[in-house]
Amino acid sequence: MKKLVAALGLGLLVTPGTALATDDDFEFWLNPAVGFDLDEDTSMEFETAQRFRDAGNGRPDTYFFRLWVNQALSDSVTIQGAVERRLNDGGSDETRVMQQLSTRHGILRTRLRLEERFVDNADRMGLRIRPRIGIAVPIDPEGRWSFETDAELFFTLRSNNRGGDTGATTLRTQIGFGYDISDRVSLSVAYLRNQDFEDNAPDEVGHAPIIGIEYAF
Repeated sequence: MKKLVAALGLGLLVTPGTALATDDDFEFWLNPAVGFDLDEDTSMEFETAQRFRDAGNGRPDTYFFRLWVNQALSDSVTIQGAVERRLNDGGSDETRVMQQLSTRHGILRTRLRLEERFVDNADRMGLRIRPRIGIAVPIDPEGRWSFETDAELFFTLRSNNRGGDTGATTLRTQIGFGYDISDRVSLSVAYLRNQDFEDNAPDEVGHAPIIGIEYAF
C-alpha cells in the first residue's frame, strides 16, 4: 500500500523519483478515437493507438484497436468494458478483455481497470489491475481548455508465463492539456513517462509526447 501511495504521489508531480539508474528512450504516441451514443446513458467508443519507439531499445512499435461500451451510472460514475487486439511489431501480439470503473469528484479523476491478457504463444492468461488517479482543472471561463495530470500503477496479479514478474511492474505518469475544439471534437497533448521496474537492472523508462483526438457523433 505504501508503494502504491508513494508511486501515485510521485506521478502526480511528474518527477523521475528513482534512486537507481534508468535506461531512457524516446517514443511518440498517437491516440485517435471515435465515439457515439446509444442512448442517454450508454455509449460506444472505437479507440486506436500508435506507439512508435526507437528500434534499438528492444521495445517494438505497438498498434492497438479497442472497442469500448460505456454505461453511466450517474453524473460521476461510469462502468466500461472493452475488447482489444494489440499488434507488436516483431513481438508477441495480444488480445485483451478489460473492465473499468471511472469516477469524477470535482477536479479529481479516478480509474480502476482490470485486464485479462491473452498473449500469443504465452503459457496462460495473464491478469493485471491498473489503478489511476489524476486531476483535470478548467483554465478558461468557457471550460474548453483544461490542465490534466495523472499517475497509473500497473500491478500484475498473474503473469502470462510461469515464473514471470508479479506485483508492481510499471508506473505511467502524464501531464498535459485538453481542448474542446467543438461539441464533437476534442484534442489533448501531453508528455508521458512510462517506467518499467526491473530487478537487479536499470529500470526501463520511455519518454513520449502523446497526442489524442476524439470525435463524437
